[in-house]
Amino acid sequence: MSHILAIDQGTTSTRAILFDAGLRPVAAEQQEFAQHFPAPGWVEHDPADLWATTLACARGAIARAGLAAADVAAIGITNQRETTLIWDRATGEPIHRAIVWQDRRTAPLCDRLRAEGHEAMVRARTGLVLDPYFSASKIAWLLDNVDGARARAGRGELAFGTVESFLIWRLTGGRVHATDATNAARTMLYDIRRGAWDDDLCRLFGVPASLLPEVRDNAADFGTTLPDLLGRPLPICGAAGDQQAATVGQACFAPGMVKATYGTGCFALMNTGARPVDSRNRLLTTLAYRLDGRPTYALEGAIFVAGAVVQWLRDGLKIIRTAAETEALAAAADPAQRVVIVPAFTGLGAPWWDAEARGAIFGLTRGTGPAELARAALESVGFQTRDLMAAMAADMGGAAGAVLRVDGGMTASNWTLQFLADILGAPVDRPVVRETTALGAAWLAGMRTGLCPGPEGFAAAWALDRRFVPAMEAATREGLWAVWDDAVRRTLTRPRAGG
Repeated sequence: MSHILAIDQGTTSTRAILFDAGLRPVAAEQQEFAQHFPAPGWVEHDPADLWATTLACARGAIARAGLAAADVAAIGITNQRETTLIWDRATGEPIHRAIVWQDRRTAPLCDRLRAEGHEAMVRARTGLVLDPYFSASKIAWLLDNVDGARARAGRGELAFGTVESFLIWRLTGGRVHATDATNAARTMLYDIRRGAWDDDLCRLFGVPASLLPEVRDNAADFGTTLPDLLGRPLPICGAAGDQQAATVGQACFAPGMVKATYGTGCFALMNTGARPVDSRNRLLTTLAYRLDGRPTYALEGAIFVAGAVVQWLRDGLKIIRTAAETEALAAAADPAQRVVIVPAFTGLGAPWWDAEARGAIFGLTRGTGPAELARAALESVGFQTRDLMAAMAADMGGAAGAVLRVDGGMTASNWTLQFLADILGAPVDRPVVRETTALGAAWLAGMRTGLCPGPEGFAAAWALDRRFVPAMEAATREGLWAVWDDAVRRTLTRPRAGG
């Protein structure tokens, strides 16, 4: 039993990666699944797809490695956060499709609660802003819009969970209804300072306490799998939301360290240590991880659209066939054209939090073509990251991380990372193991079982693939930044909040 199986259930695909005792990836399996858009701004997943791809990928990774369940010491799970499921406790069947974190259908409810003056209380207890992004308003929508759901919830017949909780339930045959502290912290129902579900927030959103899972550490006992699923009962020993798992996987254990993960969206987290930092710039105050009952906090900025803007070029505009084509196109773009894409397809995240904003393109001319659009798409990721880093620096009194550690699919693009370093004016480090989300989940499970070292030993083994250093003149950087900032301000539907 010298391997760890990491299940990484993401927004557009599910992956399973098998790591050896040295936390080196041995084999992987990945499957995409359908995205459902029943109305503008609505995004759903079929829970059957989440479960089927999870099981298939777990089995596939073990088989691809030429191993058996007997070689696996434990499972670690990481997941798309905030995505909301409610299911029947007796049958395990969901009452509705999963409502995905990107979904904006509950914006009117959040607007009403904000107008009624509840945002200060929500912010103080959860560290979050009142936004459809989080789980609480999604739970309320399901209870109010699925026939009989609220009555059934009141009778204790239903269970709520984010994706890892749903998978743990399924893997254990319904024996364990639990979540980890980082996922609980994203529901808008959890007091991050007390480390407990909050009765006032549950009343505010009309969520019965009987729906909620037990909250455990990130490295903890989450039960064992049913024997027939993977060949033998396997202990589930680690769980973390994807961005917190990546923070751990990037070994950001010291206060001030920052990582950014570039997938469908982009999420930057800064470790702030044992104390939560209240943001003055509408960043989120959240948990980085909780080990041995001790919480470590973080500031987080969320970009809703990062890699998804490249998917839009491919699937919406059909000007590329693969994401890899954008690098060469961006390099060939006309430097005289300053096309800016603000990819607010599902609203804008931090530091604006404008749910009603929608995407826009500025600076189009008759000479604009695929190259200029590709460059603008990739640049939008760098610009949005700078927004987050500037807000973090302001909240930390100018002491933002001197180096940004990056991971995720977009980091394969050297052009993108060089622009990121240029627009930040700071070094950008890409690690050898880029699947740091899965790596973090594997390390949590491996540490729990004693197969892997503690935080200090894990941090010492972190390995750099390449450092990108700024090469852009400061005047050019600030000029580009001013054009971007103007474009964003033209896109907002309400005045920009915060600094």
